[in-house]
Amino acid sequence: MDKKRILETVRMLDEENLDIRTVTLGISLLDCIDRDADKACEKIYNKIVKYGKNLVESANEIGKKYGVEIVNKRVSVTPIALIAGATDEKDYTKFARALDKAAKEIGVDFIGGFSALVHGNMTPADEILINSIPRALAETEKVCSSVNVGTTKKGLNMDAVKLMGEVILETAKNTKEEDSIGCAKLVVFANAVEDNPFMAGAFHGVGMGDIVLHVGVSGPGVVKYALEKVREESFDVVSETIKKTAFKITRLGELIGKEVANKIGVPFGTIDLSLAPTPAIGDSVARILEEIGVEFAGGHGTTAALAMLNDAVKKGGIMASDHVGGLSGAFIPVSEDEGMIEAAKNGHIGLDKLEAMTCVCSVGLDMIAIPGDTKATTLSAIISDEAMIGIINQKTTAVRLIPVIGKGVGEEATFGGLLGSAPIIPVHKGNCDNFANRGGFIPAPIHSFKNWDISKFYEIWN
Repeated sequence: MDKKRILETVRMLDEENLDIRTVTLGISLLDCIDRDADKACEKIYNKIVKYGKNLVESANEIGKKYGVEIVNKRVSVTPIALIAGATDEKDYTKFARALDKAAKEIGVDFIGGFSALVHGNMTPADEILINSIPRALAETEKVCSSVNVGTTKKGLNMDAVKLMGEVILETAKNTKEEDSIGCAKLVVFANAVEDNPFMAGAFHGVGMGDIVLHVGVSGPGVVKYALEKVREESFDVVSETIKKTAFKITRLGELIGKEVANKIGVPFGTIDLSLAPTPAIGDSVARILEEIGVEFAGGHGTTAALAMLNDAVKKGGIMASDHVGGLSGAFIPVSEDEGMIEAAKNGHIGLDKLEAMTCVCSVGLDMIAIPGDTKATTLSAIISDEAMIGIINQKTTAVRLIPVIGKGVGEEATFGGLLGSAPIIPVHKGNCDNFANRGGFIPAPIHSFKNWDISKFYEIWN
């Protein structure tokens, strides 16, 4: 690299909040299955500690070597419903405790995978795990949970959606003394991916091998700084600038990820290039949208600007690496983005606009604080809206709603750290009971039949 590029990278690190947001070690627990729950939990603990014991130290060492902050070190594991289902347990909280104990032992920030995949239907183990979530998240510190309720191929499991509305509300009640923070560690997905390094939705997919290291890179501040140089230029120039910036960020992330993987002796997996904001000034996706020309996040033009941003980030990342995966794009978590927090406080953005924005960004309704008296059926209806956006548009969508028990619209919930804080925004008052209680499946869309000859349909029809 020439001197100019080296200095440019140094500036990104020192002045523009470029960081490696996470290195996430994916661990398969399939070989930990045992009919005896206590033995299974012991195997789980031992395997996580065996492979993860050097993760934090190695990541810190590589970060120091290159002068790059690796903010989080995390672990993701096989969805626990697949492991615990071999036992006769009626509550899987002890599995969550085993994960939490292992995470504390190796010093990681979070461990994901207290999860179930129920897009086709729910097994008895899936139902047990889902019903264990409120207690598990209340009794652990580092465990994150996720449930995939739909896919483009299968449609939307409305029985699971209804249940998740109830589980979110119960989780909120169980952690009400901390502004219902348990819900910040619980995600409901449609079209979940197997190689997501970001929490709270990370789990180790069954197709990902035994052990693998993924890396998540973030740099909203870097993108904003780059766009400050092209003010009043056309959208063509804006898009090209974002692509070039994403290219540079991706190359750095891949370098660091491979170095850490090599250091701990595991294969390198994917790099997730996601503009994941933090509450810190200068690290905001909302401020990028403003730099593009929108007066404030939520104003007219917001969705178009976000669509271009998300697309350009993906294009730049793919040009830089053959290992781009995960979610890769732009995140819009309200409580974790100081610009989004300001927009929500000023009434510029609400659930309806956020939902529209999720049609074109990488994830969904993320880290949104809502009134604590919101009904479970309302939560289920919101989940179904968001899930169908993902299912119809063949993309990942997710819901991380936080009904803050004891607080209402206009008050603020505080979660701390990267989770930030958020003003509580209103939900629609309409009764969703009849909708949520129908149950069954919303069928997969017609374009889900990718491997079926459509000409046969017309032959049958005629």
